[in-house]
Amino acid sequence: MNKIQMTTPLVEMDGDEMTRVLWQIIKDELICPFVDLKSEYYDLGLVYRNETNDQVTKDSAEATKKYGVAVKCATITPNAARMDEYDLKEMWKSPNGTIRAILDGTVFRTPIKVKGIEPCVKNWKKPITIARHAYGDVYKNAEMKIPGAGKVELVYTDANGNETRETVHVFDGPGVVQGQHNINNSIESFARSCFNYALDLKQDLWFATKDTISKKYDHTFKDIFADIFEKEYKDKFEKAGIEYFYTLIDDAVARVMKAEGGFIWACKNYDGDVMSDMISSACGSLAMMTSVLVSPAGIYEYEAAHGTVQRHYYKHLKGEETSTNSVATIFAWSGALRKRGELDNIPALCDFADKLEKACIDTIESGKMTKDLALITELKDVTVLNSENFIKAIRETLEKML
Repeated sequence: MNKIQMTTPLVEMDGDEMTRVLWQIIKDELICPFVDLKSEYYDLGLVYRNETNDQVTKDSAEATKKYGVAVKCATITPNAARMDEYDLKEMWKSPNGTIRAILDGTVFRTPIKVKGIEPCVKNWKKPITIARHAYGDVYKNAEMKIPGAGKVELVYTDANGNETRETVHVFDGPGVVQGQHNINNSIESFARSCFNYALDLKQDLWFATKDTISKKYDHTFKDIFADIFEKEYKDKFEKAGIEYFYTLIDDAVARVMKAEGGFIWACKNYDGDVMSDMISSACGSLAMMTSVLVSPAGIYEYEAAHGTVQRHYYKHLKGEETSTNSVATIFAWSGALRKRGELDNIPALCDFADKLEKACIDTIESGKMTKDLALITELKDVTVLNSENFIKAIRETLEKML
């Protein structure tokens, strides 16, 4: 068959460890044989990020602004152990956090449903989408180790040099302190993204923070959502027959366990990270969840919501066989290709993306899957495939469709 032609490149952000290995196999088996791939490549592997003092991460985000669509592999956010392992110059920040800070927007994450793999929470009949704010909070924080007794203050200096001070804590010994921030413009964009997404899907929208404890920080989120909803979206929601409501994060967790799904749950940045992992795990696997960052300017960055699968990578380096689930990474590629096709008016590219996703699902539902899914599936007599053979099985399914 003739390869599908692209007109505008998408931004390709390579990553780390086992997901980097899968990334290349996915391109070789599922993308390049069928699509004349045009991409602007950035190596976001930790080695190259360290070499460039993390400039490559910023460059990839700026390229995403230019081209409008990106696809990203999972990357390492280093801790102390990684500092030694990779001989890093410094403990570089989360690449996702850096990219999201530059692009702003909201991350939408939804479980990938397949027959035979049912949620642990039996009453979840429909997928639950997490809408995660993609700016600030713990990802843009300032931290300090306190060596001994002393006072820590928040200090705000306005444009005229006037200071406002708030005592954080009077230490009587060593400790730690952390300062977080957010900006109203980003919170407003987050709110509108969530309301628009709910209208698109015609699903109820929940929003949850802890404003009873965080009476200024979290309460600002709550107030901005309420104000925008009342002024801009209340009538639209009523016409669509859907509901918006706010509740405390602990109440939302209790409610979600008893709900049947089919709604959007908006969360602050780190809350959304945790809750999307909970929902994806309960629905089968961290590798069975779509994730897309949507910016207010209409820029899209597709990624896998999970990590770099470090344990499997160490086995791979020893020459041992792994059975690593690549579905979320494949769906990141399909999502980016579909969006590129939509923006450039290439129906064949959109159709290919749809078929690639269906090939993944059909392959699993036929009983061919990776070990993580075989351990939880209700299907009988399944075939457990290694990492590469699972991708090759998807290619066989895909070729029959094409």
